[in-house]
Amino acid sequence: MKLPAGIDTDLLLTLEALLDERNLTHAALRLGISQPAMSARLARLRKVFGDRLFVAAPTGRGVLPTPRALALRPALQQVLRGMSALLEPAAFDPATSRRTFVVALHENPALTLGADLLNRMRAHAPRARLRFALPDPDTLPQRMENGEIDVFIGIEAAADAGWAGRPLLTDDFVTGQRKGHPRGRRELDLAAFCAAPHLLVSSEGDPFAGFVDRALARLGRSRQVVMSTQSYAMAPPLVAATDLLCTLPRRLLQRFSASLDLFDPPLDLPALSINAYWHPRTREDDASVWFREQIFQAARSTHR
Repeated sequence: MKLPAGIDTDLLLTLEALLDERNLTHAALRLGISQPAMSARLARLRKVFGDRLFVAAPTGRGVLPTPRALALRPALQQVLRGMSALLEPAAFDPATSRRTFVVALHENPALTLGADLLNRMRAHAPRARLRFALPDPDTLPQRMENGEIDVFIGIEAAADAGWAGRPLLTDDFVTGQRKGHPRGRRELDLAAFCAAPHLLVSSEGDPFAGFVDRALARLGRSRQVVMSTQSYAMAPPLVAATDLLCTLPRRLLQRFSASLDLFDPPLDLPALSINAYWHPRTREDDASVWFREQIFQAARSTHR
């Protein structure tokens, strides 16, 4: 890509920081420059591109990108990725690498693996960065092929047949209730399960019926789903502050055992299998191999 006259690396990084932070002060801190220096760079950017690029937000907090600035993002990312690849040492050294690793995954595996994975990276690659992105099925194959995403974590049905993969997690389901729940800590039988009010996490389809309800229907039973959310992260605190029950993967809910009592649900539910996938072209790339091993190690640590 041919860059406009007058553009340099500092301006490209400044544009990236402003697009990400949408705040001049935060962008300046990220780049390690003063506020006047940031203002001077923004003025140069406006002159180079012939556009204001960023305008003050109506709330008075931060700035908003113009359509021209947003249109520059894809080409900017392409240029910066190329520069990063050019400057990355041929032999990968975690201790000195400044690479950003990107994982496409949904909220459940993100909550299950995120803390352990980040802690491992901070211990072994303190200058590297980690980014979690929601997988878009329409763009995921192309982004994996382009190297925009290093690893996809999800179920087999969502993966491309041409990707390399490996099992990552197998999980069962537990039902959580708040500490001090009115029903006490008695074993959760089917009658009590169906009589209790439930919270359901549902990202698609009927927001008030899921795989648990289908399993109950096969038994000729039903439960009371009185609340639904699309967010796995919202479920544990909601359950901890109400009399609702919620059935979710064990590795997720056990992280909230300080505020929740956990029970085996009184019906057979299918196990949840989560895999890690990557593009075959990264099979022997040192950095990619190292990063995948960090993911596998983080997954193993969730057993403890």
